[in-house]
Amino acid sequence: MSSRTRTRASKRAAGVHTVQIPRQRGRRGAQPFVVVVPERPSLTREAFGFLARLLWKHRRAMAPLTLATVALPVTALLHWWAWWSGLLLAPLAVAPLTWLAFALLRRRAGRSVLLWRIGLATGGTSALAWLALAAGFGPTAGPLPVLWLLVTLAVQTAWLAIRRKG
Repeated sequence: MSSRTRTRASKRAAGVHTVQIPRQRGRRGAQPFVVVVPERPSLTREAFGFLARLLWKHRRAMAPLTLATVALPVTALLHWWAWWSGLLLAPLAVAPLTWLAFALLRRRAGRSVLLWRIGLATGGTSALAWLALAAGFGPTAGPLPVLWLLVTLAVQTAWLAIRRKG
């Protein structure tokens, strides 16, 4: 092995590399060229990169989980900033039930469509009720984390089932 390519042992900080440019031959005054080789990323960075690419690839399938995850800090911020916002959001929890009543009166449907409507109204009501309660009392108060988890799992499961059929 040539002495120009062999690394010499010296005390350097981790991640610091010294590039040795060998003596130039040929014309005097000619500028040397430098080849920059990037450092290999760490295993942790590789793992996070893999997870980020995987989540990006399946981002539409993970939409309900993303919304539920964003809802936690938003409701915590709402609770911290204006706890009374829960009182303003509480009437929204009735909106899915109002839609269900309107849909039942206006459009008759078969049993499967009726079950889907009831499921959507129940899921929407529980999600909006959680939103109002979390904004009023904080997202980690009492049984709200368990309710968040149950609603998130139910919506994510229904989302994936509907996407697979279509």
